[in-house]
Amino acid sequence: MPPASVSPVPSVPGARLTPAEFCADQFGIYVHWPFCAAKCPYCDFNSHVRHGAVDQARFRAAYLREIETFAAHMPGRQVTSIFFGGGTPSLMAPETVGGILDAIAARWPVADDAEVTLEANPSSVEAGRFRGYRAAGVNRVSLGVQALNDPDLKRLGRIHDVAEARRAIALARETFPRLSFDLIYARPEQTAAAWEAELKEAIALSADHLSLYQLTIEEGTPFFALHEKGRLVVPDGDRSADLYCLTQEVTAAAGLPAYEVSNHAVPGAESRHNLVYWRGAPYIGVGAGAHGRLDVGPVRIATATERSPEAWLRRVEETGSGLVDWTRLETDEVADEVLLMGLRLTEGIRPAHIAALSGRPFAAERIDGLVAQGLLAHLPGGRIAATSEGRMVLNALIAEIAP
Repeated sequence: MPPASVSPVPSVPGARLTPAEFCADQFGIYVHWPFCAAKCPYCDFNSHVRHGAVDQARFRAAYLREIETFAAHMPGRQVTSIFFGGGTPSLMAPETVGGILDAIAARWPVADDAEVTLEANPSSVEAGRFRGYRAAGVNRVSLGVQALNDPDLKRLGRIHDVAEARRAIALARETFPRLSFDLIYARPEQTAAAWEAELKEAIALSADHLSLYQLTIEEGTPFFALHEKGRLVVPDGDRSADLYCLTQEVTAAAGLPAYEVSNHAVPGAESRHNLVYWRGAPYIGVGAGAHGRLDVGPVRIATATERSPEAWLRRVEETGSGLVDWTRLETDEVADEVLLMGLRLTEGIRPAHIAALSGRPFAAERIDGLVAQGLLAHLPGGRIAATSEGRMVLNALIAEIAP
């Protein structure tokens, strides 16, 4: 696993750590492409289907303008990761991706080893486009595979089949230095034996990173309506917990242990961009519906942009950005976010860091009590982390230890 941030903790009693001093060696940029070829019935992301052609030249110009606006607010930081998410970024023309990357490099220094990830759906993958992304600077691809059998792909509303998924995985391995792909488990009627076989097949496809998500029923989605009517039945809590435990066992035995609740990697292949989020480092969110955390001087700012792609486009063209929210976070709010996100990681958190941000010390006896219950563990360097049992009740655990 990559080393944790080495930002110093103030040694003077009562000294406070500003958000800008926290994880000062990491800075990410998230680029949201909001369009999909089809909307999956379980998805509540900000994604939109447009049956007519998207004016990529106009959207590209808007991305470049919003990047310029954000650069004025947070200049000088070295970019360590860039992530094209969505939506379906593999519907972007390689020229659009290249123009965005060039604009970022023109306004910030980009680390020589910066991770540049692009999400792709197997149905929108073809060799020429992949080569174009690689030439533009993308060095990691994340494929939305979701299942490795055709009946479940159809049930999940996916528009690719298993043969397309396997071809996309093979093509990605030939084209990019790094590959990840997603699978969803706890699907209707899924047995432990079927999931174990599918998971082992995924590992055999030579991925060094897997994102393995339990199917959740989100309000406002077609799956939610079906679930409410009793027409969609997913595994209950106990069965889902068993599938989660099985996932941990199989991936760990294969050399892809969990480094976060739902993410597994060969050591050294963790998603650097997602670690930006989970470690509480700053990042800029560009595009319709993107969120960000900016450090403006010593102050952490939470940002959000207009969700509607067309409204975002008009707003950028008129004002220079699609911002609809610019909220100053107090240091104790930043500390709460770091705690909430950091305990998802197997590397855990440094209570001293969080106390220095919030100005509120942790209760040592409370932590020791949770360690005695087997829910927390002490790690070297003064860190604490949720155990496998603790991650099963993570929300309650966070509420218990919050200073």
